[in-house]
Amino acid sequence: MTDQKPANRLFGRGSLVESTRIADILRTETAGGLLLVAAALIAVILANSPVSGTYERISDAHFGPSALHLNLSIAEWTADGLLAIFFFVAGLELKREFVAGDLRDPRRAALPVAAAVGGMAVPALIYTVVNLAAADGAPRGWAIPSATDIAFALAVLGLINTHLPSSLRTFLLTLAVVDDLLAIVVIAVFYTSSLHLVPLLLALVPLAAFAVLVQRRVRSWWLLLPLALVTWALVHASGVHATVAGVLLAFAVPVRRRAPGEGPGLAEHFEHRWRPLSAGFAVPLFAFFAAGVTIAGGDAVTDPVTIGIVLGLVVGKTVGVLASSWLVQRFTRAQLSEGLSWWDVLGVAMLAGVGFTVSLLIGELAFGPGSPRDEAAKLGILAGSVVAAIVASVVLRARNRHYRTLVEEEERDDDADGVPDVYQR
Repeated sequence: MTDQKPANRLFGRGSLVESTRIADILRTETAGGLLLVAAALIAVILANSPVSGTYERISDAHFGPSALHLNLSIAEWTADGLLAIFFFVAGLELKREFVAGDLRDPRRAALPVAAAVGGMAVPALIYTVVNLAAADGAPRGWAIPSATDIAFALAVLGLINTHLPSSLRTFLLTLAVVDDLLAIVVIAVFYTSSLHLVPLLLALVPLAAFAVLVQRRVRSWWLLLPLALVTWALVHASGVHATVAGVLLAFAVPVRRRAPGEGPGLAEHFEHRWRPLSAGFAVPLFAFFAAGVTIAGGDAVTDPVTIGIVLGLVVGKTVGVLASSWLVQRFTRAQLSEGLSWWDVLGVAMLAGVGFTVSLLIGELAFGPGSPRDEAAKLGILAGSVVAAIVASVVLRARNRHYRTLVEEEERDDDADGVPDVYQR
């Protein structure tokens, strides 16, 4: 007997355990995304108000020990310190997805990984072309439009969604997590201006001690936290961006339980503890100090940096994610799961153009905090993200109405015959 249906389904429904875990993550990230949007909005208002000078003075206020290369401004503390928490949580999530989640299956992992790669490559290409063609272009910012903001995008999706398939939300979350991993690789490789090998090698000592303790399932914060802080400080002193330390520490944490019934794994335990702090405090506070851009001037609007970022986020992300998904379908002979449409994929691809947290960070690394080009990058990130969110909302709201109509029709059929359709099938 020959089965004509392909074994591989794009956007297929995950396991019950995985779906439940993803739902919990989505609730936290959606709430955090709303705080992120509110913090960014307040920052823009303050930066364009009579109290803009006070806002800038607070942002530029320095504190910390100079001897340890940690005499940083408040804005730098939020970018280098608080975002390390964000990348620690993202690293935990990524490792869990590929070690114990549904993405341990290469067929399931292929789609979000390919979509993330395409969603980074095409925006970077568009930005580079725009800035190479302009006489005053700045190609160094090529990676700025390549990042998707998990919290911001999920907040938008949470406001839209009531009946969209859960597999689309899971796909967006996984794509954004892989996107963040690729972004941190880009930061480490391309935006490390000076490398000091001694502190970088020394960072391996507390990192190794941290790894040994967590592999032994030690959860004592008074042992692990100092080691994590020392690792972060040494990575920061090495010239590599300090957020890389968050990912390295996360990858050291074991995912699987040692024995059945012993309770949540250590990665799950840490993720449960640190995700609310990341989504509810670290990322919104970073956005508050990073998103304050003056929008009254006209030069930044026509700057090739601004134009390249807007086109990269709005056009590049859509084309990159959609084309990569189609190519996976084309060359693996997979099909969309039953009931889904490529219009759904288009909506999610557009929503992937909501870039914020990591894009702002890369903009500062590329051009320097507070520089004219950094201001142009911020304006492009804000404008591109808002446009991408609006366009994606139009498409996904239409798809949401479509799925809501299907549900209502099924409910009417159930009421008519008294037997739920699921039992009839």
